[in-house]
Amino acid sequence: MNVWHVPAVVYEVGWAAVSVDLADFPRLAEASLRQSLEAVGALDSEVTVSSIVSEGQAADVLCEQAQGADLLVVGSRGLGGFRGLLLGSVSQQCASRAPCPVVIIPHAGDVAPPGEEPRARD
Repeated sequence: MNVWHVPAVVYEVGWAAVSVDLADFPRLAEASLRQSLEAVGALDSEVTVSSIVSEGQAADVLCEQAQGADLLVVGSRGLGGFRGLLLGSVSQQCASRAPCPVVIIPHAGDVAPPGEEPRARD
């Protein structure tokens, strides 16, 4: 699933006029989702994957789509070090509002074997 929303700046609030083609948002979200699915081999898997691209706030859409689900799996922000221990706003909202159990998967760089520091990222 990939969720997108139009940032407030696009509506030309204040003094900064921004020219953005709103039609690009869903196309870019779909391309990003497809790239992510390809990267993890989900498109070549025997597991059926349903792709969803939706406009809205990520936590709202995820919780809505989780109605009737057995489990909702979300990723963490992946900030590394101490900040990596904090939940991002989407995972935090899903953990508190989802209609089913939630699993939050940390970014690979935030997890280290016992006794080792998480590896640094650029």
